[in-house]
Amino acid sequence: MTNTDEILVLYYSRLGSVKQMASQIALGVGAGGMVARLRTVPPVSTIVEASADDIPEAGDPYVTLDDLSGCSGLALGSPTRFGNMAAPIRYFLDSTGPLWLSGELAGKPATVFTSSSTQHGGQESTLLSMMVPLLHHGMIIMGVPYTETVLNDTKTGGTPYGASHVAGVNNDQPISVHEKQICLAVGKRLAKLTRSLCSAAH
Repeated sequence: MTNTDEILVLYYSRLGSVKQMASQIALGVGAGGMVARLRTVPPVSTIVEASADDIPEAGDPYVTLDDLSGCSGLALGSPTRFGNMAAPIRYFLDSTGPLWLSGELAGKPATVFTSSSTQHGGQESTLLSMMVPLLHHGMIIMGVPYTETVLNDTKTGGTPYGASHVAGVNNDQPISVHEKQICLAVGKRLAKLTRSLCSAAH
């Protein structure tokens, strides 16, 4: 059953940058008058016998299909992997076939966000790669319009396809002021869009 007050902020973060972005987006969701549910996914191992605990030792809980079906909107985040989403996010999305069959996510708004080591490390293609399965689910993709004027000013991350962060080759670049502003704006915009769509449906 969908919780009309809740937005799922789902991410995978190996070194912490995407997690920081997720936290900023969640703050924006809260400022937009909705509740953010932060969830992550376990890493994917190449060792067949390896398995992750059901509950992580620290940080946000692992996502379930019920988290996804029960949300009114989605913010999906992943680091770049050669211009594509990371395998753990892809692995989870591949498990969402039952929700596709039922049309559970159709008509719900979604946005995507990413972090890369370098300015031209495949941010935009990664964001586009995350949009594709969401479009197959019938979700409404929300970008970052240039009415968010910081998008014109940023010299770090930020794209019209979604929020982004340049972490540096050694992952030593903190989220910039502009990147934080874009993440917050994305969260607020997603909350506003979600509330509008929920109101129109009732």
